[in-house]
Amino acid sequence: MYESTQEDIISLVSSYFPYSSLVVSLTKLQFELTDYEFKSKFVELCQKLEEENLIGRIEKRNERIFLIVSKYPPRKQRKWLSKSWTPRLLFVITVIFVLIDGYYRTIGVNSLSMIGDPIGVAVLYAWALIGILGVHEAGHLVAARMHKIKTTWPYFIPGIPIFGIPTFGALIQSRSLTINKNILFDIAVAGPIAGLVVAIVVSLFGAYTSPVIDNVTAQGLYQSSQIMDINDNIIMLATLELFDKNGDDIDVIMSPIMFAAWIGFLITFLNLLPAWQLDGGHMSRVILGQKWHKIATYCSMGVLVLLGYWMMAMLILVMSSRTPDVKPLDDVSPLSKNRKIIYIVVIILAFLCAPIPSSIFPF
Repeated sequence: MYESTQEDIISLVSSYFPYSSLVVSLTKLQFELTDYEFKSKFVELCQKLEEENLIGRIEKRNERIFLIVSKYPPRKQRKWLSKSWTPRLLFVITVIFVLIDGYYRTIGVNSLSMIGDPIGVAVLYAWALIGILGVHEAGHLVAARMHKIKTTWPYFIPGIPIFGIPTFGALIQSRSLTINKNILFDIAVAGPIAGLVVAIVVSLFGAYTSPVIDNVTAQGLYQSSQIMDINDNIIMLATLELFDKNGDDIDVIMSPIMFAAWIGFLITFLNLLPAWQLDGGHMSRVILGQKWHKIATYCSMGVLVLLGYWMMAMLILVMSSRTPDVKPLDDVSPLSKNRKIIYIVVIILAFLCAPIPSSIFPF
C-alpha cells in the first residue's frame, strides 16, 4: 500500500466511521471502531474500496471491533475460464447433449406407449431442463445484481446423455467478495427457490404427459430391464396424485418432461444440502457458524451415502478439504430474523425435493 494513498483511505474510512485507534503497516490499515452500528455503512464503504482495488474486513476481538483495509487479493482463474466464449460454448454443448438425450428417451418411451414425435418432445425436454437450470442461475444473478456483486455468466456443465443425465447443472463465479451474511444468504437462496418454481411447473406438465401401465405389465418390464425404478420425491408424487397416476395398481412411465423435472428436483435437493460451498452450505455457514457448518457438511455426506449418491459425497469431501467455506467480509453482524425463518422453509423444501428410496419411505 503506497504512502500517498493512505491519507485518502483514512479520510474515506473516517467519513463513515469514528475510530479510537489506527495501526498502519506496509500491507494494511487497522481501525478500531467506536461505532458498533456498522452493518449498512460497511456495505457502502466496501463498494467504494472495491473501486480502488482495496478490500475491507470486520473482525471482532475481545468485544472490540476492528476494520482492516488491505489490497484486493489476487484472484486465481484458469485462462480458458476467463474467455468470453467459454460459457457460450458450454451452453451450446449442454443443449446438444440434452436434445440427444431427449430424443432417445422419447424413442424408449414410445416403444411402450406413444407420447409424440421424438424431435418435438426432445425440444420440449430441452426447454424444460435448460429452463430449470437457467432460471436457477438467473435467481443468483438477479440477487447478486441487487446487492451490486459482480459475477460471471453461468457455466453450464455437460453431462452424459442417454446413459446418465445430460447435464450436471450450472454454476456462476463471483468477481466480488461477499460483504455480509445477509448478502451471502440472499444470493445463495435465490437460485434454488427460482429453479424450484419452474421445476414444479415442469413436473405438473410431465405428470400430465406421462403414460401409465398396469402393475403386472410394469413388473415384467422391470424384470427385463426395459424400464428402471427411479426414486420419486414428495412433490413429484403429489403432482402424479393430481392426475390420478399414483395408484397401487398402476405404474407411471416417466416421460422425458417428467425426467427433466426429476433432474431439477435432484439438483435443487443437492444445492440445498448444508454442505461445503453449495447454496445450502452458504446458508448454513451464515446461520450455524464455521464449526457447525463443517459438522453439517459431514452429515450431508452421510445423507448422500444413505441415498446412494456416494460419488457426490466423495466430491464434497474432496472439495471441502481444499476450500471449506465462504467467509463474508463482515462475519460479525448477525443474520436478520426474517432470513432465519426463510432457512426453516429451505430445510422443508430440501426434504420435499429429496429422492426417497421406497425401502425408507414406501408409497
